[in-house]
Amino acid sequence: MKTTQIHYQSGGWLTQPESSNFSAQNAQLVLVFGASEIISKAEFYNELSKRFPNANIVSSSTSGEILNDQVYDDTAVITAIEFEKSTIRTVAIRINKEVNSFETGKELMQSLLGDQLTAVLVISEGSFINGSELVNGLNAMNTMGIPITGGLAGDAARFLKTYVGLNTPAIEGNIVAIGFYGDALTVGHSSFGGWDEFGKERVITKSDKNILYEIDGRNALELYKEYLGPYVDELPGSALLFPLSMRTKDSGETLVRTILNVDEEKQAMVFAGNMPEGSKVRLMKANFEKIIDGSSVAAQKSFTDGGNLSPDLAILISCVGRKLILQERTSEEVLAAKNIFGKLTSITGFYSYGELSPFNPNSNCELHNQTMTITTFIEA
Repeated sequence: MKTTQIHYQSGGWLTQPESSNFSAQNAQLVLVFGASEIISKAEFYNELSKRFPNANIVSSSTSGEILNDQVYDDTAVITAIEFEKSTIRTVAIRINKEVNSFETGKELMQSLLGDQLTAVLVISEGSFINGSELVNGLNAMNTMGIPITGGLAGDAARFLKTYVGLNTPAIEGNIVAIGFYGDALTVGHSSFGGWDEFGKERVITKSDKNILYEIDGRNALELYKEYLGPYVDELPGSALLFPLSMRTKDSGETLVRTILNVDEEKQAMVFAGNMPEGSKVRLMKANFEKIIDGSSVAAQKSFTDGGNLSPDLAILISCVGRKLILQERTSEEVLAAKNIFGKLTSITGFYSYGELSPFNPNSNCELHNQTMTITTFIEA
């Protein structure tokens, strides 16, 4: 695998060190993570298609861009990939708020199934998708246990519109899935949080998919507002700082769930993923050092299966809530991952509205919030 990276900033194109003998003509995939106002422009896309004429160009809006060991805002990070022994296939589906997210996931996965499918990377719109239902649909068709990773597009901390593109300027409502094929490719993955739980464990007593109404028989929004204290006037943005941990009845694993919005009229909270009735939840708060250390843990676990080889490429997808907590220390969690990978690994990624990854090898994909999720690629 060979890569080259470009940082588009203030109208300029700054090329980073590239792999030896990289050929722009032979690049099969270009990943673009950037600000909405950049990646949605036709002239920006047209320039990329000229530079990499035979590549599939996948773009996503972000809440911050990751390049090497730094985090940027209002730029675009471009990573072009030339596989030497592997192939890819891409598919896109455009949806609206009425579309069934579960069926969409099934359709995406069905389109990619084939011989030597090694991994799937999903980049989804992030403003109205039900991430849990999308993941459930992907898993329903994933009978061979193919690792599925990815993330939901971001929109800074605005939560208004997200943009995703496949071989066009990025648009609203798009979901793109990339299939990677060939036995020469080793794809690793990991997801880790680092938040502290506190208070007693409570039970969800009324919900409808990703809409939460009651906890322990009490109005959930009212209870949550008591917990927020002085941050209550800053909802829904302040909810990113105070997520909930959740354990479902079917799994002992703990998921983190972030509030996307509140419905004052219905006295309900809208989450990025499903909140099943009977699940147990606890309040969470930030622990700066654990959040940063969590990035190191995710990096180490993401390429264990590849032996001692440094990955050729690492895609870091971290939650916007972590960025809002860490603020000026945000780059520290990216640097923590870089220190694990070393100098030979190309690093790209973005801050998201949700992360997709299995907990462990050979397990189903899950929707995560408030985690650092890493996907690594090594081509033999």
